[in-house]
Amino acid sequence: MQEPENLRKAFADLYGIQGNVPVLFFAPGRVNLIGEHTDYSGGFVLPCAIQYGTYLLIRKTDDNLIKLASVNNPEKTFIPVTDHFSKQAVRWFNYPLGVFEQFVEKSIPVGGMELLFYGDIPANAGLSSSASIEVVTAFALNHILNGGLALLDLVKMSQKAEHIFAGVNCGIMDQFAVGMGKANHAIFLNCNNLEYKHVPITLSGYKLIIANTNKPRSLADSKYNERVAECQLAVAFLAERFSINKLGDLGYPQFFKAQDVIPDEVIRKRARHVISENQRVLASVASLLKNDLAQFGALMNASHDSLRDNYEVTGFELDTLVEEACKIPGVLGSRMTGAGFGGCTVSLVRDDVIPAFIEKVGTEYKTKTGLTADFYVAEIGDGVRLV
Repeated sequence: MQEPENLRKAFADLYGIQGNVPVLFFAPGRVNLIGEHTDYSGGFVLPCAIQYGTYLLIRKTDDNLIKLASVNNPEKTFIPVTDHFSKQAVRWFNYPLGVFEQFVEKSIPVGGMELLFYGDIPANAGLSSSASIEVVTAFALNHILNGGLALLDLVKMSQKAEHIFAGVNCGIMDQFAVGMGKANHAIFLNCNNLEYKHVPITLSGYKLIIANTNKPRSLADSKYNERVAECQLAVAFLAERFSINKLGDLGYPQFFKAQDVIPDEVIRKRARHVISENQRVLASVASLLKNDLAQFGALMNASHDSLRDNYEVTGFELDTLVEEACKIPGVLGSRMTGAGFGGCTVSLVRDDVIPAFIEKVGTEYKTKTGLTADFYVAEIGDGVRLV
């Protein structure tokens, strides 16, 4: 679908042309360059917004109904405007409805409206399609309802919608990157206090290549919430020695000396990943500011190793993509990105070897897994916006 012309036609075909002119909004997806499974532990992350995302056409009506439809999904619904929205059986409805509920909780009156979504983010790939839907809905509602909310408020509301309506105890990174993205910059975010800065990325002669495993996965049904609980348990043990609330409060030298306070080796490994990953993010920012792409690539590789060995969220498909990527001359680094258990990798690949990279990695992956990977050249774009 070519945006936004065909989307406007689809909107007119679905809802008619009478009434207010629909308004178009866009929120990107995101790829996390490094800093995985650290956000809900108050750690550091380094994501960026990408060119793929979610479009939303929306207009106000007088019929006191919330009408939801998506070009990507066959299910449609209409829900009476109410002072309390409830979760629905159709999963994708819950992402926008969770946001509607957040506006109701803030006593911002919600009236009738028609919404049509279209997204070109691969579903269930770990590129934040759900956060993209949530943030574009929040941004659009704030605009057309004259909510007067700051962008950071919309980001927090979107995260809360994910917690309550999708049942995923996610950190703030996904919604933050979708909302606060800036072209040609990554976001260095401290998830403990939400301090952030945009870090320029100069990829002279290189590109970020996203590879989708196409392994079926569902974030809410995966072991994501289990990892959150394991990190909380690690904090409980470490709090006997240190005054901390989250793993992100602890430096690696402190942890290294005191890690035996955690009696369970599995829980110890979970903490080891989070705390060492924080150090890799700090080192990555320094590398990018010096334009040392080789060092940044090495940190990407070390991140994947820890996610595989300490956090155990990769799996055969992701490991195969990374292993095959690292065999290609001209690849500086490769790692899983997102929650894991399937989803995507991100690799830093020299321009002149990109065709060979896609062909060779794709062939070996198909041979070893029986699945066909999809490859995307990522462009680092801006965050949520009115189109």
